[in-house]
Amino acid sequence: MHYELIYARLDQQEILSNLLQFYIYDFSEFIDVHVEENGKYNNYPLNDYWAKDNHFPYLIKINGHYAGFALVKRITTETNSYYSISEFFIMKKYRRTGLGTSVAKDIFGLHKGKWEVFQMGKNKPAQLFWRNVIKEYTNGNFTERTEEGRLIQEFTS
Repeated sequence: MHYELIYARLDQQEILSNLLQFYIYDFSEFIDVHVEENGKYNNYPLNDYWAKDNHFPYLIKINGHYAGFALVKRITTETNSYYSISEFFIMKKYRRTGLGTSVAKDIFGLHKGKWEVFQMGKNKPAQLFWRNVIKEYTNGNFTERTEEGRLIQEFTS
């Protein structure tokens, strides 16, 4: 499987915005979201991904075709600093091929340091995916906690 993980440029923001429509559609089974009067979901706030140094937008291509995206943030608080996957999407036709696992591991390798990856409590498929990917990536060296209705895995890449 030949894929590309592409750091998205500002002129690719529309591509990312379009792919987000599919992501929000998939995610709508877990959150209360509806299409607007124009038949589209409300636009995801993407501007920070090109305006702030701690935001990292990626597009995923397989065999030259767009297959998904990943949005990564570096979060810093008074007591902690870590990377987090804000959004992660693989189009259905490319799921269960190993693409998501490979991309996630590549992203962890690109951003070395402490990580917190979270999933909504209702999103059991995402919990299973991330638990398995992180377990494989870290050889089981991660912790997991539940907080505010979210499952969170912590590890260092």
